[in-house]
Amino acid sequence: MNITSDVKDAKLTATVTIPAADVDAAIKKAYKDAAKRYRFPGFRAGRAPRPVIDNMLGAGAVLAQATNNLIGENEPCVLNELDIVPVKDGNYENVDNIVKDHEDYTYTIEFQLRPSCELSSYDPVEIEMPPAEVTEGEIDAQIEMLMGYHATFKDAEHAVEDGNYVTVDIENVKNAEALAGEGRMVVIGSGNLPAAFDEGVTGMNIDETKEISWTPEVEGAEEATVKVTVKGIKERELPELTDEFAKTSFGFDDIAAMRDAVKIELDADKSSKLPGIKENRAVAKLAERLELEKVDEDYEQSIFSELGQNFLQSLAGRGMTLDSWLKMSNMSTDAFLADLHHQADDVARESLALDALARKLEIEVTDEDIDAEFERAGVQDPEASKAAFLAEGRMPAIRDTIRRSKAVDWLVDNAVVTEVDEYAKADAE
Repeated sequence: MNITSDVKDAKLTATVTIPAADVDAAIKKAYKDAAKRYRFPGFRAGRAPRPVIDNMLGAGAVLAQATNNLIGENEPCVLNELDIVPVKDGNYENVDNIVKDHEDYTYTIEFQLRPSCELSSYDPVEIEMPPAEVTEGEIDAQIEMLMGYHATFKDAEHAVEDGNYVTVDIENVKNAEALAGEGRMVVIGSGNLPAAFDEGVTGMNIDETKEISWTPEVEGAEEATVKVTVKGIKERELPELTDEFAKTSFGFDDIAAMRDAVKIELDADKSSKLPGIKENRAVAKLAERLELEKVDEDYEQSIFSELGQNFLQSLAGRGMTLDSWLKMSNMSTDAFLADLHHQADDVARESLALDALARKLEIEVTDEDIDAEFERAGVQDPEASKAAFLAEGRMPAIRDTIRRSKAVDWLVDNAVVTEVDEYAKADAE
């Protein structure tokens, strides 16, 4: 097989020439398959000769099938040879020309690629990270969360304030079906509802009704409006933490022992989570440098489909359907899809930024890197798995993954980190 290619505007056009020997083999197989598939009077299944098949089916039909088979079976080889991961299926040209006996066969295929972008800077990123050591503020926050299990609620004698637990009737006026309901309990300032909703309810009194409107911060979203009636306002009260309370409610000798235990637990949790936090923040900061106004729709859609499929598989693994999850999450289908598109846009930008960094660093992928990747995947037979990926044309995706992984390693290793105690910062504000 011989391939020549040209890339322009994120489109790769490849001209593929298949040698005559492979063409003859494909034709032979197509006639053999036709002989088995159809009944030819006077011949046993699979025994009809070519002239009989041509007379019954037409020579052009079998050769056309041979052409389709040859091109389809050849595509993984083309993808592997070009080392590309198209964002959608290839667009074939000149396929109206069918194969001929003892002649090379040439066809053209066009692949849509993800765009090749640049970054505004390739310098190490600067990020903020929580201190490696557990802080007093983190311990206080964890203890407050534990104390929350013993909280009590009392009726408030004032209008709605931040942090109040408010019972409301919500009537959908437009585009807010997921929020509608009677006797709903909402926590003002929790971040679970649109900021405009929290702002609108703040200051309302019991039995007061108000219309609140907002526009979700996603592209193409329409304004939503609800009519809200406040039915009840409650304040949460935490019990006083004393040595006796720490002993009777949590099983610690005193407050000091409780704080020590919480610190140990937080330290173990921090040690496992900090590397992931550092990676996520470094990649997000790199994506801010991407010189791209709008992500290509085809590329965003390919990531959207992958994220959606992974999410559905995750739900299936937990014995849930999307409908049941949406009801449990009190989310509309439109809101879910909008959020998924937003995630896809973020992932696309981060991937394109890592691609740009990998090109700048001239990162290469070796056979040893590929072997190690399959070993890390924990498959029973790495060699068989590699062979399957090659046969399906998916090896370029593995190389993409390795290149990005190496780019992330460089990004994390060289990041300029400033430690910020976010709890102390919040208290100061």
